[in-house]
Formats: sequence, C-alpha cells, structure tokens
Amino acid sequence: MPRPHGFTFEQHAGGTVRISHHGRPATTLNGPRAAQFLAEVEACDPQLVMARWTGDYKRGNERAARNHPRNRR
Repeated sequence: MPRPHGFTFEQHAGGTVRISHHGRPATTLNGPRAAQFLAEVEACDPQLVMARWTGDYKRGNERAARNHPRNRR
C-alpha cells in the first residue's frame, strides 16, 4: 500500500486548522480537535496523520469488497 502524499495544512488565527489534499480543501478543525491534531502531527509522520484525520486513506479491505457477491457486476 503506498504511503499517503499531497496533504498540506494551514494554521489560522483563532486556532482553526485547514487540511487540504492536492490543493482542494479536505477538512477544517476547530478548538480542541485542532490542538490535538497539531500535537499529533508534530509527533508522527505528518502525511499519515493528515490522511487519517481526513479519512482519505486505504483500509486494506478493497480487494475483499470487490469480490463480495453484492458488488459483482
């Protein structure tokens, strides 16, 4: 599974954090969630943290879901 890439974040006045993916807005965090995100992004891989916070990452079940009878065409 490839590592996530293309994420950026901007910290704004008032404690707001905006996360973008390839230049498009992905999510906005405010208050304690923004503070928690900033602490986590300093401690770990920033790209992986931003992918997890935005929900834009592979979960590893794509192949199994493709073969499920409900998803066959």
